[in-house]
Amino acid sequence: MFVAKIPIRTHIITEQDNIVEVARTYTAGIAGPGDVIALAESVVAISQGRAILPENVKPGWLARFLCRFPNKSGSLATPAAMQLALEEVGAGRILAGCAAAAVGKLLGRKGWFYLVAGRELSLIDDIAGTMYPYERHVVLGPRDPQKVVEEVKRATGAEAVIADVNDLGCADILGITCPQLAAEVQAALRDNPFGNEDEQTPIVVLKRA
Repeated sequence: MFVAKIPIRTHIITEQDNIVEVARTYTAGIAGPGDVIALAESVVAISQGRAILPENVKPGWLARFLCRFPNKSGSLATPAAMQLALEEVGAGRILAGCAAAAVGKLLGRKGWFYLVAGRELSLIDDIAGTMYPYERHVVLGPRDPQKVVEEVKRATGAEAVIADVNDLGCADILGITCPQLAAEVQAALRDNPFGNEDEQTPIVVLKRA
């Protein structure tokens, strides 16, 4: 079991950073074999250049039409975010997801849109969903999260995980080097030790005894 959760404050991560080197540098002397280095998914995505200003997106007619239907508090409710979703998975999957969502609504079931259109779309953070200086950006989910955690493990010697965590008690694991630890890691991250405000702690080390 984990005996401590250590949030690590970093500089503001940008697309100029290599997230593997960031993890190695900030966890040196803190994380070792048996420990788990947890990375916040939005910061991994930002380091991959996946934070995009809406004014740099040119929504097509389909994006402008489809963005009217998601809940306005959702992440695909703006033309720019919907256009990026279309570019991520293609119009076919988006339209199939919309059809599934319509059927799910009739049956009183939620989540069918993402089940069909793609889990990665649920990771999109629309405007104001990310901390400064990216609060005006649309942030997509990280690319190849499993590959990233494997690289972090090679660089640090510790296990690694990329997780999407919020203040509602949800902890979704996107990539993990030791699947046997998944349930334990989810439980440890459920209280969101990353923080959702300006804590600037996108790395959390889960320490074992």
